[in-house]
Amino acid sequence: MRKALEGVRVLDMTHVQSGPSATQILAWLGADVVKLEAITGDITRKQLRDLPDVDSLYFTMLNSNKRSITLNMKSDKGKQLFTELVKKFDILAENFGPGAVDRMGFSWEKLQEINPKLIYASIKGFGDGPYKFYKAYEVVAQAMGGSMSTTGFEDGPPLATGAQIGDSGTGMHAVAGILAALYQREHTGEGQRVTVAMQHAVLNLCRVKLRDQQRLAHGPLNEYPNKEFGDEVPRSANASGGGQPGWAIKCAPGGPNDYIYVIVQPVGWAPITQLIGRPELANDPDWATPEVRLSKLDKMFQLIEDWSADHDKWEVLAKLNEHNIPCGPILSTKEIIEDESLADNEIVVKVDHPERGEFTTVGMPIKLSASPAEVKRSPLLGEHNQEIYGSELGLSESDMAELKASGVI
Repeated sequence: MRKALEGVRVLDMTHVQSGPSATQILAWLGADVVKLEAITGDITRKQLRDLPDVDSLYFTMLNSNKRSITLNMKSDKGKQLFTELVKKFDILAENFGPGAVDRMGFSWEKLQEINPKLIYASIKGFGDGPYKFYKAYEVVAQAMGGSMSTTGFEDGPPLATGAQIGDSGTGMHAVAGILAALYQREHTGEGQRVTVAMQHAVLNLCRVKLRDQQRLAHGPLNEYPNKEFGDEVPRSANASGGGQPGWAIKCAPGGPNDYIYVIVQPVGWAPITQLIGRPELANDPDWATPEVRLSKLDKMFQLIEDWSADHDKWEVLAKLNEHNIPCGPILSTKEIIEDESLADNEIVVKVDHPERGEFTTVGMPIKLSASPAEVKRSPLLGEHNQEIYGSELGLSESDMAELKASGVI
């Protein structure tokens, strides 16, 4: 079965997470992604290892379906080989610090000369301006993109989210830009630059908080549980902050993840009062409408929690869903990795690796009916040097041996 991006070639100079998350999606969509690494390899091959001398899960879970070649870009011969490679690829992706590829001798203008059809995708921490040359990491992007200031409890410190919205979130934005440029090239025949900043991607994901910042000019945010409001959007714990109030309520037996998130829609209030044993509240003028409940959301969710605390989250889930009440149990990482439905949907998959054996990873979240993705293992360092340099660039075995001996590959 032909894949959606079959025939598209990606020269992947990315490392760590933001870039590899983007190129992995392209690989899952069928592109031929060739990961170009320094001779020492992507740093994450050795980071957070659970097994000695084996590529880490950090690396294997972000580099599925790719091929790997090594190249010393500081050497003259390395630059020559890179020039030949660029001619053969549709997309070049990188997430080095600002100006790093330029300093290697390959500015955007130079790359255009080598391959006018090239799409050159770059992920950086920040856009142009005073932050441009600052180092950015996942939580730095969260801090400067609006996420941390609005995450946490009102009387506590700003918190990072467990979701990697700075790294992988930016990678998903990069995929959108790359695919758009690839489509436009079909009409123009020309490549273009694609740039995404981590701070900008996080801000895009935090747009509802920027919405609420502007709403503050017209008074308190009544959907928030906060009692006082200043001139900036406060942290509001587990409140949904949207048109329908929601909260994480405790369930039995009271463990760290024995919670369920419940959203109370207007049509859901009457059945909820039945479930919690307080049917009289359905028509009580102090509780009957969303408007009157808005001023006492904390008390409303406490009433629901008084009931849920006697039941486990799966029982609460079943009872609430009988009445079509939006809710979701808080799933731990252990529960997720063991969830049969996620395995059936191939979003949690098992992959064999020649050195570490079988491991579990996240599968393709985007489902295409005509070209389903197959999640394959990540490549070993330099595993495909012979395929690329030998078969594709035409280097002989003696050439390859000389390049290896001189530290070029």
